[in-house]
Amino acid sequence: MNKLENLLENNKHWAENVKKSDPTFFQRLSTLQAPKYLWIGCSDSRITPATSIGLLPGELFVHRNIANLVVHTDMNCLSVIQFAVEVLQVEHIIVCGHYGCGGVKAALENTRFGLIDNWLRHIQDVGRDYKIELERAETDEEKLDKLCEINVIEQVMNVGDTTILQDAWLRKQNIAIHGWIYYLTDGIFRDLQVTVSSLKELINLRAKMLTKQK
Repeated sequence: MNKLENLLENNKHWAENVKKSDPTFFQRLSTLQAPKYLWIGCSDSRITPATSIGLLPGELFVHRNIANLVVHTDMNCLSVIQFAVEVLQVEHIIVCGHYGCGGVKAALENTRFGLIDNWLRHIQDVGRDYKIELERAETDEEKLDKLCEINVIEQVMNVGDTTILQDAWLRKQNIAIHGWIYYLTDGIFRDLQVTVSSLKELINLRAKMLTKQK
């Protein structure tokens, strides 16, 4: 049986190269975790959050799932957010989706895959809410791209709706939520110009998004 020796060898080479350039790197890393950023992104294997934005191990706290969803009954996601906000005291939460997302595409086309269909229902709910906005798209590709963007913005608002963020803002903690999206075709992240750093900004964003549903 292949025991993945090649991956273990790759790891040894990587660790050796890191120690050559910075002999005390792992010693420092083992005693401190103080990231300023929490990343909530898609599980897509083609995206490498920390390295693609130039951060080192220990600088980015990460939660990933299919289609970068923030569901209010998902204790895994909520636990990550709470730890990041209340213990690590991160200053930024980045919700990042990507164009051509398979989860969003499956939800849009109502494709059946089994258990995951229940998870993707959350995106279908978003699609129904923004049906009018999506129908303005001229092509199926444009519609998919638009839903990928809207899904990110909805998840930004979902993060802001948590008691975790609302309590943080009430105690004047300096923390902002950002919506980004990634192009697989060029490796570049785009800021969707959606940043929420207070309850007032969250309310304003929700009001703005409601106008897109009419």
